Amino acid sequence: MPRFVIEREIPGAGQLTAAQLQEISRNSCEVLDGMGPQIQWQQSFVTGDKVYCIYIANDEAAIREHARQGGFPVDRVSEVTAVIDPVTAEA
Repeated sequence: MPRFVIEREIPGAGQLTAAQLQEISRNSCEVLDGMGPQIQWQQSFVTGDKVYCIYIANDEAAIREHARQGGFPVDRVSEVTAVIDPVTAEA
């Protein structure tokens, strides 16, 4: 399945408390459970005013449906075409 990076504009995201992040995570997981295996959340990176999420999904439509059901903003969905890291330099 393709991997996607989702950019979410969430003012003040970097100031969310651990409890708030836990509640957002629970909400996301509940929606994912209802959607089945066609979409999987890998992890998210919280910054000052944005959250960048990594998902595996059949297509962009599944990402957007997850966001709709969970009440999450989606500002950009980008399909990952390659992954590089320090090991890439050694090849």
